[in-house]
Amino acid sequence: MYERFSDEELLSCLIEGNQKAFEAIYCRYWYRLFGVAFHEIGTKEEAEEILHDVFESLWSRREEASIRNLSAYLVVAVKHRITNYIKSCITQRKYQEYLILNEIQQSYATDEIVHFSDLSKAVDEVMKKLPERTSEVFRMSRFENLPVKEIASKLNISEKGVEYHITQSLKLLREQLRVYQSYN
Repeated sequence: MYERFSDEELLSCLIEGNQKAFEAIYCRYWYRLFGVAFHEIGTKEEAEEILHDVFESLWSRREEASIRNLSAYLVVAVKHRITNYIKSCITQRKYQEYLILNEIQQSYATDEIVHFSDLSKAVDEVMKKLPERTSEVFRMSRFENLPVKEIASKLNISEKGVEYHITQSLKLLREQLRVYQSYN
């Protein structure tokens, strides 16, 4: 029944708390919005999480939201969540870099030469454990100081792909270099 309703009719029913109208909106827009989120984020799980948040917000704020164009509202809401997600990932990656560099600096300061040499060998060993492309991206980013855009261009991959490889490298380095914290 609700499948035949216009967006405006569904919105009116939604504002009144009609769960069936909400389900009709969900069914009508989920796949299209998933396509937008997946295209921007690149992972199914994160795209689904973003849609979950958008639809949860639509339901919980249904009485206070003044929506004129449902389709546009939902697309903008998804894009807003995507932007926040990407900002969060960048902030998290920078924090991980800070922690790793801080660990390296502290390890170097304590018994500098011996520990730095050991740490350097450990970093090399961790780099060998990484997939070839991930290692290559990390070396270009951290040792050659190339920006993400330039790495993406040189390797013919997306900027998100470069960020993914850097994040994977940092994650493994952080896990594998925990032992060097005990030298502090």
